[in-house]
Amino acid sequence: MRIPRIHLPETLVVGAELALPEAATRHLTRVLRLGPGAAICLFNGRGGEYAAQLTEVTKRTARARIEAFAPRECELPFEMVLAQAVSRTDRMDLTLQKAVELGASAIVPLATARSAPLPAGERLARRVDHWRGIVASACEQCGRNRLPEVSGPTAFADWLPDAPGGNRLVLDPEADTPLHAAALADAPVVLLVGAEGGLSDEELAAARPETAALVALAQLQLLHPARSN
Repeated sequence: MRIPRIHLPETLVVGAELALPEAATRHLTRVLRLGPGAAICLFNGRGGEYAAQLTEVTKRTARARIEAFAPRECELPFEMVLAQAVSRTDRMDLTLQKAVELGASAIVPLATARSAPLPAGERLARRVDHWRGIVASACEQCGRNRLPEVSGPTAFADWLPDAPGGNRLVLDPEADTPLHAAALADAPVVLLVGAEGGLSDEELAAARPETAALVALAQLQLLHPARSN
């Protein structure tokens, strides 16, 4: 059986014994039915991973001892920022999951002319926490040890002036230049993607992309395979 991976956003130290979060405990004990002595893998999202072993399991709690650190990395050789217009909940969740699997190093949810409406106040904070949980779960499943940052939703007009430099791409179905023909510099990639209705004409004009793309994250990964060590 594949060794389960658990994200713990805290300092991890070889030799330490710690209690696992409630959700991880439920998954390990009720779904996978693991008991004391079972091997698990822990990571805190800041690089590398830790081999650990369950030491105590009850109906409600589980504890693990950290046994060794491995500096394993599987990141792309360049930074890739996804600026994604907010879509409805199920589509946004899927986008976040796949973006993590395909190597995005940061994700910026955008409020655009055609994006899905966002809640306010505490409901918005819960939505962002939910997105970050999706990202952490995707890292657990795909083997990444660095957690992509998910920023709070930003209005398109506010984000654009401060957008990172480098290779700025926009996903536009009417673009003339496919990604494989674009001349990409050795620099971070920033990919701007609209929601279901795409970006408005005004937003496309304002973005002034250095190049345009018909395809996105998967082809970027093919052009620049992930490094592994």
